[in-house]
Amino acid sequence: MLRRPWSLRTRLVVSAVSLIAVVAAVIGSVTAIAFHSYMYGKLDDQLHSVAVRAERPPGPDPVPEAQLPEALREALRDAGPLGFVGGGGQPLGTFGALLDGGDITASKVVEDSGLRSQESAKPLTEAQQRVLEAHAPATGGEARSVELPGLGGYRVEAATTAEGRTVLVGIPTAEVSGALNTLILVEVCVTAAGLIAASLAGTALVGIAVRPLRRVAATATRVAELPLHSGEVALLERVPEAEADPRTEVGQVGAALNRMLGHVGSALAARQESETRVRQFVADASHELRTPLASIRGYAELTRRATGREAPDTDPVTRHALRRIESEADRMTGLVEDLLLLARLDAGRPLSYGSTDLLPLVVDAVSDARVADRGEEGHDAHHRWRLELPDEPVTVRADPARLQQVLVNLLANARTHTPPGTTVTVSVRQATRATEPITLEVRDDGPGIPAELLPHVFERFARGDASRTRGAAAEKATGSTGLGLAIVQAVVSAHGGRVRVESAPGRTVFAVELPAETAAHQGSQGRDRLTTPV
Repeated sequence: MLRRPWSLRTRLVVSAVSLIAVVAAVIGSVTAIAFHSYMYGKLDDQLHSVAVRAERPPGPDPVPEAQLPEALREALRDAGPLGFVGGGGQPLGTFGALLDGGDITASKVVEDSGLRSQESAKPLTEAQQRVLEAHAPATGGEARSVELPGLGGYRVEAATTAEGRTVLVGIPTAEVSGALNTLILVEVCVTAAGLIAASLAGTALVGIAVRPLRRVAATATRVAELPLHSGEVALLERVPEAEADPRTEVGQVGAALNRMLGHVGSALAARQESETRVRQFVADASHELRTPLASIRGYAELTRRATGREAPDTDPVTRHALRRIESEADRMTGLVEDLLLLARLDAGRPLSYGSTDLLPLVVDAVSDARVADRGEEGHDAHHRWRLELPDEPVTVRADPARLQQVLVNLLANARTHTPPGTTVTVSVRQATRATEPITLEVRDDGPGIPAELLPHVFERFARGDASRTRGAAAEKATGSTGLGLAIVQAVVSAHGGRVRVESAPGRTVFAVELPAETAAHQGSQGRDRLTTPV
């Protein structure tokens, strides 16, 4: 499943918060590293002071032994090399260990730094001694971190006493580690709170910043919803002047959109003016052609009848020519009527709406198609016509005469463009819900419509090829003008519906979807009854 793309607002907020998070992480890391180095530096200085006390180099003491209390002098003499442990001043947990040949021979750990007595120290356990022996630092080397079981982390340094013996001195790192952990926790909490605050503030600020862009997008959306492809459209939508200031980025977009809308509006006006002239010309020409065509048809019929009555032996070529004049006059009259109807629909002339039951229209149209099918010459077999109708009336708010023309054109298309013996089925499907349309289908099991022609079947003067016709002679005989399906689409669109086609070899379906009649429509029927002729 494709991930939903982020909006510009979300991307800006996420980018800003991510940048703040990276900066905070860098600052926190540098601070933690610096604090770690500073605290461990102080700890190593303290450790070195304890190691110096453990060495007890020869020479005069800073405090002469004679000035010390008798009890303390006896304790120092009895303590030996580890006498500095428990002597006071060391942190709680400070230890000293005497190292001989890699093995610890004696050790003491300060249990109570407040007592200046050897009784305040205890020896290391065997496990602690083994770990210390394995990680003991070299004499004169840098301090080393060691993890002692049961005691935790230590910084350990080796010292050499005046007698040449090696003493390991260690002080715990718990206090430093606790301070460092506290610093990290505080940094994490402060950073998290800062990121949350930055997210909220950034969302608000970015929302305010992109508000002009949203107004520009709203203008573009309103323009996109206009029916620019048909009808008279006044393109008056423009981006407000406040969002069309070329000194800002959003203003540049708004100004460019306004210029584009101006050009599109000019083009639409020119197109509308041209289409109006064309429609008016078609309407005027169609209207004016009605009279001469009727005259031609009447005079041809009169001449043919007079010739046949007064001169039965008239040349057959003349009689055939007269019949052809009548036929072509009828065909041209049908073309004129189709063009006149399309011109009226293009001009948006109102239809005569009313409550209309589809079932009688379908029955009448199929009956007429069956009669027309049997009346055509040159067929060894005829089409098979079937009806699939519901028991209840199917009512729509429509112009019955125009819907009748839709049915006639669809059935004529099926009869004309399929071979004899084809089964043509007309069905009506009632809507199951108020929001669903009523569907009228005309199906046939003919050869189908070629795939390259299928997207163009509803275009004006579109013609099928020989694979779906009975030949040019049949097409001429039936008077096909290539306007039948265009009229179907125009009439259905005028009723607020839509027509679609699906075709494959052996199955072609023309489906007309019309909105079901509602109570409001039933209450207002008869109001739109005026149809103004062109």
